[in-house]
Amino acid sequence: MAWTKYQLFLAGLMLTTGSLNTLSAKWADLFSAKGCRDDPDHAFSHPFVQAVGMFLGELSCLAVFYILLCHDRRSPEPKMNPGQSFNPLLFFPPAMCDMTATSIMYVALNMTSASSFQMLRGAVIIFTGLLSVAFLGRRLAPSQWIGILITILGLLIVGLADFFSGHKDDKHKLSDILTGDLLIIMAQIIVSVQMVLEEKFVYKHDVHPLRAVGTEGFFGFFVLSLLLIPMYFIHVGDFADNPRHVLEDALDAFCQIGHQPLILLALLGNTVSIAFFNFAGISVTKEISATTRMVLDSLRTLVIWVVSLALGWEQFHGLQVLGFLVLLVGTALYNGLHRPLLARIPCCAAMVSTEEEEENSPGERERLLGDGRVQNGDES
Repeated sequence: MAWTKYQLFLAGLMLTTGSLNTLSAKWADLFSAKGCRDDPDHAFSHPFVQAVGMFLGELSCLAVFYILLCHDRRSPEPKMNPGQSFNPLLFFPPAMCDMTATSIMYVALNMTSASSFQMLRGAVIIFTGLLSVAFLGRRLAPSQWIGILITILGLLIVGLADFFSGHKDDKHKLSDILTGDLLIIMAQIIVSVQMVLEEKFVYKHDVHPLRAVGTEGFFGFFVLSLLLIPMYFIHVGDFADNPRHVLEDALDAFCQIGHQPLILLALLGNTVSIAFFNFAGISVTKEISATTRMVLDSLRTLVIWVVSLALGWEQFHGLQVLGFLVLLVGTALYNGLHRPLLARIPCCAAMVSTEEEEENSPGERERLLGDGRVQNGDES
């Protein structure tokens, strides 16, 4: 069945904003400007300030939810389900996981390339699958176990590509690139804990997805904004790239923005894109399918890689292409994208049917896979 113009618009919006989210964050990292003192120009290395901006984008989803709800209630036949009443503090634990993982990933983005950053985030299905088996009592289908193993292989190939390219990279040290890669994978463990918490405590309350994203954004924005104060006084030595060598120098970030206004444009691009990406992702799932959403999410990794090459942010490496393809296969198997193809083959149709019966319902799997931020996390 052909897509409508609205469905095409949603798919394009998700692909565009999802790509812009990572690209704008990386663009901000590439700027250099003077700070608040007489220090020379230095790189804009403020991952926690960037994370605050990302949560502001998530928080805006709460405003969108109430605008849509008011508009729906004014219509003669309201169709929007606002969900049950709930205790907002249920979102606090997953929001803290989101805050921690996002901050770690923005630190890592300073150390590695945008394409590797996006590819390595595919590790989330490994830990989400394992944790869902351990704590939610799920039974993964054989194809999902194979998908996890293939994903691990893809991660190793991407890491190997970064190892070889690190010897030729003038922008980053090899040790920084490998550390950044490890931080991204470590962040995916925290993201998978967030998903399991959401599945176990949040989604059973039938909370509207935009409201869920916005509530977590509120907690993340509020808590991380407060943490910027003690971070200003915590010295971490050479781990930090800011002149004072503190965990985060928010004042230096604002001064750099004043000297180089394009940094503000990059930060706004990150904030606005994450808001639209969450909305588009939820709408694609509703209007088209969760499968389409997973395909688009994989495609944005390709878009980020191509744009980074075109802008000269990184160099072409054949191993990275191989790693991307292997990760794509692993993700496709885990999410069941192979089933429509196998179902057309008579000898495989029965096997596909059996596998679908053993697996959880599509709605449960969709919730487990997150709401767009981690398939970005947000993108998180």
